[in-house]
Amino acid sequence: MAEENKVTLYGMWVSPYVKRVELALRLKGIPYEYVEEDLRNKSPLLLKLNPVHQKVPVLVHNGKAIVESLVILEYIDETWKTGPQLLPKDPYKRSQVRFWASYLQQVFESMISVVKTNGEAQEKAMKEVTEKLKLLEEGLKGFFPNGFPNSFDKENVGLLEVVIFSHFGSYEAQEEALGVKFIIPENTPLIYSSITALTEIPEVKAAHNPHEKVVAFLKFARGNALKSSAE
Repeated sequence: MAEENKVTLYGMWVSPYVKRVELALRLKGIPYEYVEEDLRNKSPLLLKLNPVHQKVPVLVHNGKAIVESLVILEYIDETWKTGPQLLPKDPYKRSQVRFWASYLQQVFESMISVVKTNGEAQEKAMKEVTEKLKLLEEGLKGFFPNGFPNSFDKENVGLLEVVIFSHFGSYEAQEEALGVKFIIPENTPLIYSSITALTEIPEVKAAHNPHEKVVAFLKFARGNALKSSAE
């Protein structure tokens, strides 16, 4: 029976999409095994588990593979009733959470452009990130009309907060490595407050990537990206 209920997460440590799933599993109190994948040399098992996209994360539960991070999050929420309910029961509110969680993909794509560019191209990408974060901030007002609470119990964490933290939980490391500020408290107070509050939750803190490790990875990734663009 234990083997039947086994949960395995295949991922890559710095991926925000993998981090979403890891956070959900920890917040729900679900025991799982983590398998790190080298995306430059993908394992035959990963290719078998996710033959369409050949990407992480992949969650394997009861021998069955579930792929795509947002799909996995909903699967976790529907399968395990322990811990916080990630999606609201109200259909309209649930649709809004899904919309803004999906919207963060666009924000992340602009962030990747910041990593890969210099000069005017980087300034343009940074402007796109800033504008998209402003839109996200406005969208969050519909969920937190009175502002984000200073203290946030894990039972109140929802899917949207998980997704935001997965992208911006290491914003200080992003600033140090890239020399740009994605999160400015006075411009996006709800986003900033959500990150700050979630950082204090033990399960979130335990899943948080080490600052220096993220800085080193981002510097390496940026160096490689700029070198490739110059060749």
